[in-house]
Amino acid sequence: MKTPMTLLCLCMFTTTGFAKTVTNSSSLNEQVGYSFGYLMGRSNAESVKDLDLDAFILGLKTAAQGGKSALTDEEMARVLTQHKKQSDAKQLIELKKKADANAKIGAEFLAANAKKQGVQTTQSGLQYQILKPGTGPSPKANSIVKVNYEGRLIDGTVFDSSIARNQTAEFQVSQVIQGWTEGLQLMKEGAEYRFFIPAQLGYGQIGSGDVIEPNSTLIFDIELIEILAKPSK
Repeated sequence: MKTPMTLLCLCMFTTTGFAKTVTNSSSLNEQVGYSFGYLMGRSNAESVKDLDLDAFILGLKTAAQGGKSALTDEEMARVLTQHKKQSDAKQLIELKKKADANAKIGAEFLAANAKKQGVQTTQSGLQYQILKPGTGPSPKANSIVKVNYEGRLIDGTVFDSSIARNQTAEFQVSQVIQGWTEGLQLMKEGAEYRFFIPAQLGYGQIGSGDVIEPNSTLIFDIELIEILAKPSK
């Protein structure tokens, strides 16, 4: 775990004692120090939640005041390395638990969804509904396409939408997630499909960003507007 340097720096310039009581009647300097400390603590709560805050502040004040450390540099390096290993191991365990839970939820969702009217399932496990059939040609893997789309989690959370941005997207069919690459080639120009994408055809056990967790099943509504000869400027 890496404690944010901004938090350390701000704390070093804060004169508020650990047990000091600060109110709106306190001096400006005290209120400023408390505000910095509180706001930084709140925004970094996850980073420092496992720290002994009394020991943290003692070390901070000792160093800020030019005092001698109770631990040598080698000892501090050793304990911090050990702490990081423990923290990383804990995060991996939590990540696996989340991935396993999402895989189970996704499998149950797709099993039930496959039985719904109009839903078709390909050999890879990709599911789709035809919302509007197209009349033009179908793209190939190396085609460049222009699309509108909206991506959701199975709980309805929208995580990306070119529709909301009012801005179409252009890309080569083979340069997106596997579920899109396969699904787009099923469509004809002018079509609108809804795709239900298993995690292995999406972002897998890694996920993407803060919203798409490991092993997330995804839903995309895609309109294939046009197959382009080359990207438009």
